[in-house]
Amino acid sequence: MTIDFGELGIRRSSAQIKSLYTKEELLGKQIVGVLNFTRKQIANFFSEVLTTGFYLPNGDVVLLHPERRVPNGVKLG
Repeated sequence: MTIDFGELGIRRSSAQIKSLYTKEELLGKQIVGVLNFTRKQIANFFSEVLTTGFYLPNGDVVLLHPERRVPNGVKLG
């Protein structure tokens, strides 16, 4: 995923979410991410953000997101 964190910049994340989300569903969706996460190489891809979510019993991940729109890049309090 490519995620816009406002003034903090655009970051890329590798997340195993294809089973529950289509690309179209994710466009414009806000998520909760951890930016002070060490960059991690996965094959030839560098993940710069830890994308947060909940694991279902079958291993699928439901993304964590704000219930209302907030400015991109706002800090979690």
